[in-house]
Amino acid sequence: MKYIYRIGIIALIAIIGISSCKKDDYANDGGKILSGRVNMTTYDYLKSNPKFDSLIKIIDKAGMKDQINGNITFFATTNYGVADYVSAKKQEKITQVGDENIKFTIADLNSAELADSLKIYMFPGKITRNQLNTDGRLFNNLLGPINGVSWLIKLRRANDYSQYVDYVEYLNFTKVIGTRDDLEADRTTIPQDRRDISVDCQTSNIITTTGILHVTNNYHRLFFNAGKLAGN
Repeated sequence: MKYIYRIGIIALIAIIGISSCKKDDYANDGGKILSGRVNMTTYDYLKSNPKFDSLIKIIDKAGMKDQINGNITFFATTNYGVADYVSAKKQEKITQVGDENIKFTIADLNSAELADSLKIYMFPGKITRNQLNTDGRLFNNLLGPINGVSWLIKLRRANDYSQYVDYVEYLNFTKVIGTRDDLEADRTTIPQDRRDISVDCQTSNIITTTGILHVTNNYHRLFFNAGKLAGN
């Protein structure tokens, strides 16, 4: 009965993770329940869900539909992360032209730059939870080698929902800058601009008819951008 109770609680957490979109109230499932097959391509699945409306516009602007539907694992960013990215790019433009009242939308982004940057989230083949552990390992994405940068995918164990389960394991995606922070004896000595940037997935292991889809949490800004946001 205790086992059945635990499964029920985890399932409830999973449902919350599926239905919630707000930054301040989404719940991660740890990837344990939010997995399964959908009878759609990766692109069509994203297009069917309103939380990816902005990401679809990015994909279309970049002309990357066919690549997204390839035999790949794709980490998808929600509307929140896309909105913050566009805001940061707008601020860049404001600085260039000296006009805070300019209009700037996804349509104003550079298509070639978007196409290259989307490859950050695209990994050849199928990367699923059962291939991963808490140690993690480095994977090559479709963007190819970047000097001083690598990509770590692992399970991150946490004590969230400890009143119901012993632990949860979030599927975690990390931009490693230089060496892995998690292997350093004293992480406090790492300069701020050299620290790895890590994001948990709120949904993992969606198996589409073309590949595997993982969804980053709503706090993750597209392309790991850290620029200043526009004021309007």
